Amino acid sequence: MDLKDVVREKYAGAARRVQAGEEGCCSSACCGPAPAEGSGDPITSNLYEAQEVAGLPPEAVQASLGCGNPTALAALNPGETVLDLGSGGGIDVLLSAKRVGSTGKAYGLDMTDEMLALARANQRKAGVANVEFLKGEIEHIPLPDNSVDVIISNCVINLSADKDRVFAEAFRVLKPGGRFAVSDVVVRGEVPPEIRRSVELWVGCVAGALEESDYVSKLAKAGFEAIGVEPTRIYDVKDAREFLSGRGIDVDVVAPLVRDKFMSAFVRARKPGAN
Repeated sequence: MDLKDVVREKYAGAARRVQAGEEGCCSSACCGPAPAEGSGDPITSNLYEAQEVAGLPPEAVQASLGCGNPTALAALNPGETVLDLGSGGGIDVLLSAKRVGSTGKAYGLDMTDEMLALARANQRKAGVANVEFLKGEIEHIPLPDNSVDVIISNCVINLSADKDRVFAEAFRVLKPGGRFAVSDVVVRGEVPPEIRRSVELWVGCVAGALEESDYVSKLAKAGFEAIGVEPTRIYDVKDAREFLSGRGIDVDVVAPLVRDKFMSAFVRARKPGAN
């Protein structure tokens, strides 16, 4: 089973758990094993304000906890077209649809049938018309060139083994002047090889994270300009222990080595040209 199959099964399992009504399960692709009772996942917890998600189906919230809240940070305007890469249960698509209004459009892209079914059910429950969920891979976006105003994503790009292709595809589908505005896990400095080798941690949005300067250089290589990386949450040793425990890694040895190196960040960039 290759990495993409592992990621797909992780998403599918998360969707099945939500559809089965399991409470308190780890339901995003960025989650690892369920945290110990009384603790929360340090990457996925406390991302959305209650007023933001009021009126949305609870299944959308449970199934779409990434590592940030791109819809709160991205500038979205009425009438714009937004694309969410790796849309999961659809929470960020539904929130975006509200902000772009009836004259705009919000697309969600996901490769997992179970997540797409859940997202479409959430759309029906929310009664949102200006939304369309597409099946596909973020390395091969099924939309025309120059067709999207804003690309968002919530802790999904680091799951890809071919990030250069993801950035090239994002650049292709954005209109001239279009914006790239994603939440992702980013690394500052060297990462212990034990973490990089772990597929489970890759699927958990940790091992696949790019180093900050690599993220910037890859976006620039794809053609983007005005690139910025804004930390939104930096993980300390306690956080590291939580996301490393139960992974077959010596937590006492590795956790201090990753102190303050992993962070959730909001990454901005722009395709050259005028809107």
